[in-house]
Amino acid sequence: MFSLASRVARPIAAQAARRHQLQLNAGFAQTVKEGLTATDAWNKSCYSEIDYTIQEDLPVYEAVQKFAAYNIGCLVTVDGDGKISGVVSERDYVCKVALLGKTSKDTTVKEVSTKSANLITASPGETVSDCMAKMLLKDIRHLPLLDESGGVVGIVSIKDLVKAELKEKEDAIRTLSNFALGKGGHFGTD
Repeated sequence: MFSLASRVARPIAAQAARRHQLQLNAGFAQTVKEGLTATDAWNKSCYSEIDYTIQEDLPVYEAVQKFAAYNIGCLVTVDGDGKISGVVSERDYVCKVALLGKTSKDTTVKEVSTKSANLITASPGETVSDCMAKMLLKDIRHLPLLDESGGVVGIVSIKDLVKAELKEKEDAIRTLSNFALGKGGHFGTD
């Protein structure tokens, strides 16, 4: 038979344990973000700071100048109405201009770009992991981000996605380490 003290103590201890578990769960949920999105990667990308588009009727030379000036490897091509028509990359220049003996000043972007009909894209809300899977499946290094109406809102590189994924993993490890050390994940290491 249980003593009066143990009958009173058990419900109090159970309630305290449930309250403690809720606090741990809330701290963990606030500290470790579930699934970074393409927008998260885009916001930290060098592409978010520049004009990453080029008119498709311009000479490839103009694209090469932008590649060099911004230290990037891909631009979104747009038509006369400003709508996405494809992408042009350094690889397009090397394979479709330089190796064929053409000149970048006499070849238009439209002639060498990957057209929008063959383009792999993502939405800003897609996860970093999903974007990486698309890129690996098609062996591409850049992914235009399109809104619901098909308008281009950004572009991310595989490097941007890897950096975002790495940061997310580092944050998760730090949070779990803090829990293991009794610091509580929501308090941080400071």
